[in-house]
Amino acid sequence: MDPTRGNAKPKRAKSKADKEPATGSEEEETAASLAMALKPNLDSYGAFIDKLQLLPPTLSPNQPAPPLHGLTFAVKDIFDINGCVTGFGNPDWARTHAAASSTAPVVLAALGAGATCVGKTVMDEMAYSINGENYHYGTPTNPCAPDRVPGGSSSGSAVAVAANLVDFSIGTDTGGSVRVPAAYCGIFGLRPSHGIVSETGVIPMAQSFDTVGWFARDPITLTRVGQVMLQSSSDATMPPARVVIPEDCFQHLGSPSDQISQILRKSVEKVLGSNILHTENLGDYIFHNVPSLRKFMNSIPEGQASTLPVLAALSHAMRLLQRFEFKKNHGDWVISTKPTLGPGLLERVSEALNATYEDLEFCYPIKTELQASLSDLLQEKGVLALPTIPGAPPKLNMEVDKLDNFRARAFSLLSIAGMSGFCQISIPLGVHNGVPVSVSLVARHGADHFLLNLAQTLHVTLKEQASIAWEDGN
Repeated sequence: MDPTRGNAKPKRAKSKADKEPATGSEEEETAASLAMALKPNLDSYGAFIDKLQLLPPTLSPNQPAPPLHGLTFAVKDIFDINGCVTGFGNPDWARTHAAASSTAPVVLAALGAGATCVGKTVMDEMAYSINGENYHYGTPTNPCAPDRVPGGSSSGSAVAVAANLVDFSIGTDTGGSVRVPAAYCGIFGLRPSHGIVSETGVIPMAQSFDTVGWFARDPITLTRVGQVMLQSSSDATMPPARVVIPEDCFQHLGSPSDQISQILRKSVEKVLGSNILHTENLGDYIFHNVPSLRKFMNSIPEGQASTLPVLAALSHAMRLLQRFEFKKNHGDWVISTKPTLGPGLLERVSEALNATYEDLEFCYPIKTELQASLSDLLQEKGVLALPTIPGAPPKLNMEVDKLDNFRARAFSLLSIAGMSGFCQISIPLGVHNGVPVSVSLVARHGADHFLLNLAQTLHVTLKEQASIAWEDGN
């Protein structure tokens, strides 16, 4: 029995085409929670597409409170909820698919841990963007910087947290869809190690990269969710032995005016000591330790070039794999349905369907070599520090050429965790010059609890050092 099944049906926001989604048959079941419509004025940020309420199981007398007791959360409209259509960010998808007959295990896990789900959130169409703009359902408002995009594809999930509408939210990250909106909206976001959190009941985008991640405003809540979603780890509280700072990434792909690397260095020195700091030229390191990547060094498409060609090549290989898997997953549906796709997505989907993929076989060794080489670099208890994004979040309605350039540089950074399968957390440092600033930490596959604990350890000092740097004008 699915404890989320109820008799009331939530309402889906109408698209520009004003198409109603398909509804599946509903069975009468005894349920521990009830789906019901919420007040229409709950969300003034455009974060929600379905407003509903899924209650956790009722506690028996003298039963201890579960770990997420009293918290509220939202889920991206890519997760199945029993009796609801999973819309995948596109009204034609919703129209051609029946309601889910079960609920995704990660949603059940959050409910079972005592949290209450209040709705499903807007996402970029078919999870195929990091911008956060949806042609059909609108662009959720970035509460941290209303003149800028919220980031995607988990846009509504990030906005719901940043706007204080929920305590945490669940999204997915394939190419950056948790890390990017977390950075754009000034909140915490975790992309777990690939394959460590169940993706059952989640519409796939590209399985070699898909992960289930989550957002929170503070590291304690983020960790509480992690204790429910992640496998146990006995060494979570061990201090790091190495913090590797790739200065080339910060100089060429970061935001120099914010001096994030210096903020990071001073914070680590103050909390953990200077002896664990290590500087690395990551581009050179990957070039010498990931030989299969050289195949792509001279074949980077125009417009995707980066000031770090090695990472641009890594990004190119990642996106080639993602396009191939997207086509396998959804190409037949796109061809048969001919859905209305928004600008940008239409071009990306067409590219995925029409590509020939001659170089695909060269991508797989890159993943293996990158994971091995980064494991050697970080060792057992090390982390790699990175800019989450290459500068300030893009403004709304940014020129296409500028946006494409920003995306290309962003994917150069995002592909490091994406291609290695490592876990990555985006940590907000505060707002500087009217825009949110963040930094990311990356740890080896399976070190998710360790990474969450380290974020808690460093966060207060990182914000203090950022404030000092910005006040001094450094």
